[in-house]
Amino acid sequence: MYTWKILQIPSFFFQSYQDDEEGVPFDGTAGSFPKDFGYGPFDGDHDILSSSADQKPRILLMGLRRSGKSSIQKVVFHKMSPNETLFLESTNKIVKDDINNSSFVQFQIWDFPGQIDFFDSSFDYDMIFGGCGALIFVIDAQDDYIEALNKLNLTVTKAYKINPNIKFEVFIHKVDGLGDDFKMESQRDIHQRATDDLNDSGYDQIHLSFHLTSIYDHSIFEAFSKVVQKLIPQLPALENLLNILNTNSAIEKSFLFDVVSKIYIATDSTPVDMQSYELCCDMIDVVIDISWIYGVKEEQDSAAFDEQSSSLIKLNNGTVLYLREVNKFLALVCILREDNCDNKGIIDYNFLCFREAIQQVFELRNKSPVSPMTNSIGSPIINGNNIHDEHST
Repeated sequence: MYTWKILQIPSFFFQSYQDDEEGVPFDGTAGSFPKDFGYGPFDGDHDILSSSADQKPRILLMGLRRSGKSSIQKVVFHKMSPNETLFLESTNKIVKDDINNSSFVQFQIWDFPGQIDFFDSSFDYDMIFGGCGALIFVIDAQDDYIEALNKLNLTVTKAYKINPNIKFEVFIHKVDGLGDDFKMESQRDIHQRATDDLNDSGYDQIHLSFHLTSIYDHSIFEAFSKVVQKLIPQLPALENLLNILNTNSAIEKSFLFDVVSKIYIATDSTPVDMQSYELCCDMIDVVIDISWIYGVKEEQDSAAFDEQSSSLIKLNNGTVLYLREVNKFLALVCILREDNCDNKGIIDYNFLCFREAIQQVFELRNKSPVSPMTNSIGSPIINGNNIHDEHST
C-alpha cells in the first residue's frame, strides 16, 4: 500500500531567494535539433529578463593549446557534433560567449588561448579574475600533463590572490581513449600533484574540484552541470522543491534540465547515476526531434518545445521516464517505477504546483525581500501544513 499526497506550496516559500542576474534570450542552434530552433523569453518574463551582461557570472576556460577548451564550449552550448570539433582552429584570442538559456542559466564563458602569458603586463588580470565565478582548467589526459600542472598552479594562485571566491574546477579531458584503470590512475596522479604544488606554494586553502570528461559521451555535460550549479544562488530552493515533489509523487529521481544545453541545473538530494542522466538527456533529444516533426504546424511560427510539451516513455525494465515542460527554457525529467504511474493525475497536479513555485522563484527578483523562515543553510523550512489530502492506492 503506497500513500500518495498532493503537494501544496505556499506563496511565501521562496521569498529568501533573490537573483540579480539578468540577460537576453539565447539564440544558439542545436545539433540534432532543427537549425532554427531557439528561444525567446517565456510568457510573463519581459520584466524579469532585462539586459545587463556585466552582472552575469563569468566562467573562464583555460588550459594549454589543443587541450580541448573550444571543443567543450561548442559541444555543450552550441550543439556542435564532437566529430566536427576536429576542424576547429586553435584559439588565438579571448573569445567571449553569452549564455542566456534561462533565468537560472545565465553567465558568460571566456575561452582563453593556451599560449597566454600571465606575466604580460598588457592583460588586466584584476578585471579578468575580479568578476569571475568559476575557473575551469582543462588538462589533456592523453598528453604529458607536467607542463599543464605548472600552468594550473600559476593560474590558480594568481586568480586566488585577486578573487578568493572563485570556484576552481579541473577537467581531466579526452579520457574517452583511456581504460578505466588508467582514467582513475591519471585522476589520482593529477589530483595529488596539483594539491602538492599548491601546498608547496603556500596555498593549501585553495580547493580544486576534479572531473573526468570527454565530448564523446555525457561526462562533459554532467561536469558542466556541477560547475553551473555552484553559480546558482537558488540551488537549495530548487533541490528542496524536487525533494518534496519526489516524496509526494513516488518519483525515484528527478532533474531540472536546461533544454538546449542538456545541463541539469538542479536535481534532488539522491546521488546521480550516470546511466540515468544519459537516459534523461536522450529523452530530451527524442522529444524535441519528434515535436518538431509532428507537433508544429507549418503555418505557425512557434517553438517545438512549449507549454503543451510532455512525454512518457516506458522502458523494458519496468522504469518510466516522464518529461514535462516547466517553461520554454526548462524541463522536468523524472524517473519512476511503472507501478507508480497508476495515479498519474496526482503526479500531474503535483507538477503544476511545482511549476508554479518555480515561477515564483523567477518573479522574486522584482520583489522586496520579506523575512522568511529559513534553516541554518538558508533553505526554507518545510511547514507540515504545506502537504495535505492523503490518498491511498
